[in-house]
Amino acid sequence: MKKTFLIICLLAGFTSFAQSGSGFGLKGGLNFNSNGDASIGSDIGNIGSDSQVGFHLGAFGKLDMGTLYLRPELVYTKTNSKYEEGGYDSKFKMSKLDMPLLVGLNIVGPLHVFAGPSLQYILDTDLEDVELEDVENDFTVGVNLGVGVNLGEKLGVGLRYERGFSDNEADFADIPEGRIDTRPSQLILSLSVKL
Repeated sequence: MKKTFLIICLLAGFTSFAQSGSGFGLKGGLNFNSNGDASIGSDIGNIGSDSQVGFHLGAFGKLDMGTLYLRPELVYTKTNSKYEEGGYDSKFKMSKLDMPLLVGLNIVGPLHVFAGPSLQYILDTDLEDVELEDVENDFTVGVNLGVGVNLGEKLGVGLRYERGFSDNEADFADIPEGRIDTRPSQLILSLSVKL
């Protein structure tokens, strides 16, 4: 009975540790990402992208409601992808503003999970050695799913998966049949600091 009571007290203490704090803060980290396929005319065909490292910087707000929390974010993201096939070798870079609207669930102790839509505004796209026309839609929608760990009351580490939903392509200006799919598929590793 004493052991059971002690375990319940420890779990309650861990849960309140993870649930502490509404507020706002800053975040940043690395993206391990790739974008969709590129179609390089009839000679080369479709090429899948290789994952590359990008980065992100931004701010977040958190509204703690006990077991659940809401966490809107505003993040500048730079993604990189590489396309390599049959002598064709080029890097694709994209800059965007992301606004994930996350709902989180405090599990136990400092561990929490979260998910939600991500509104994305594409600022710039660039494919090495190829002139790109503007993407079809500057504004797109994706989804974020992730897990996080609180490291005290101020620091947190999170790992999430992001996938773009909306089809969104940019045509090549020089190649009539050329196009690139700008939807990201990425793992995002973040460090956040509550101010």
